[in-house]
Amino acid sequence: MADFIQEAEQLRAELNQANYEYYVLDNPTMSDYDYDHKLRHLEELETAHPELKTPDSPTQRVGGKVAEGFAEVVHEVPLESLQDVFSTDELADFDQRVREAVPAGIEYDVEPKVDGLSVALEYENGLFVRGATRGDGRVGGRMLRRTCVLSGPSPCGSRRPCPGLSCGVRSICPRRCSTSSTRRGS
Repeated sequence: MADFIQEAEQLRAELNQANYEYYVLDNPTMSDYDYDHKLRHLEELETAHPELKTPDSPTQRVGGKVAEGFAEVVHEVPLESLQDVFSTDELADFDQRVREAVPAGIEYDVEPKVDGLSVALEYENGLFVRGATRGDGRVGGRMLRRTCVLSGPSPCGSRRPCPGLSCGVRSICPRRCSTSSTRRGS
């Protein structure tokens, strides 16, 4: 068996285990840095050797399955993962793609990465109606209303209904301090 085949199998196994620990057990053991680099390497192997790409590959999905005890919610618009960049050249390429897509101009607001639970909050007529975890990007877990309370006003700027304003907000709920620190950018 060719070395690259064994390497791809090993990377898939390691990344699938890391995903299970992170998304299902909420007990990650692999750092974000290691995970991101292993995933990038697997993507490169699968691009160079398309026959290696399998439906269960971590490169073919985001997130994980809905944790036990959560009702499933189908996202109207899939919640995809953002693409990582690891070099100045990759950042410049990203900027060029954005500026081509938005010719009127763009400004960036950059913040430190926050590790946590990716969620989708939905508003109808300006009022909160539903919250769900990202799950696998297509199906997430329903969040209880009390876990989705925002300290400020709704997206329309008030705590009253705003007829006609319906939107979705994607956000990150930071991990609790008591969880493992290995997936917090260490």
